[in-house]
Amino acid sequence: MACDFLVSVTASFRMVYVLVVIEIGSRKIVHCGVTSNPTAGWTTQRLREAIPWEHPYRFLIHDRDSIFSEALDRSVANMGIRVLKTPVRAPKANAYCERVIGTIRRECLDFLIPISENHVRMILGEWISHYNRGRPHSSLGPGIPEPPEGLPVELQSHRHRLPKEARIAVKPILGGLHHEYRLEKLAA
Repeated sequence: MACDFLVSVTASFRMVYVLVVIEIGSRKIVHCGVTSNPTAGWTTQRLREAIPWEHPYRFLIHDRDSIFSEALDRSVANMGIRVLKTPVRAPKANAYCERVIGTIRRECLDFLIPISENHVRMILGEWISHYNRGRPHSSLGPGIPEPPEGLPVELQSHRHRLPKEARIAVKPILGGLHHEYRLEKLAA
C-alpha cells in the first residue's frame, strides 16, 4: 500500500486536502479522504478505515510529512504493517501513489472546478468508482482493478468485430467527461 496527499482548490479559492491510499499490486484506490484541515489524528483515522482487519498488506509507503506522525506509524504497525518512509525530497520513491495523484489531476480535477469540500468528495467518489471498475490500466495488461462479472475472458479471432448477439452500451461518467463502454446482449 501507499498513501499521499493532493491539494484541490475550490471555486472560492479554499484549499481542500485529499488523502489517497492505493493498493500497489492491483492499482486500486482503496480509500480517499477529503478535508479542509488535515491533522495527524484525522490521517490516522482515515488509514484505520482504509485497512480492513483481515488484510494481506505487508508495507505502507508514505513520505516524511509531519502529518504522518509517530502515532500513525505505531497504529499501522499494530495492524501488522511495516511502515516505509520515503527519503527526503524523493517523490519517485512513492512513484505509484504519485502516478495515481497525477492521473486524478489530469483526468478529473483539471477539468472540474469544485464548489466545496463536499463537491470534491462527490466528484472523487464518482471518478474513483470509474477508476477502479471501468478504466483500463496498462500496467495490469490492460486490465481493470475490479473487473465486472461477465467480462469475456477469451478474445475472438476478429477482435474488431462485434458478436452478432451484442451491442455496445455507453455510460457517461462525471457528466460525460469520461465514458465506460460494455457489451450488452440484444433482446431476443
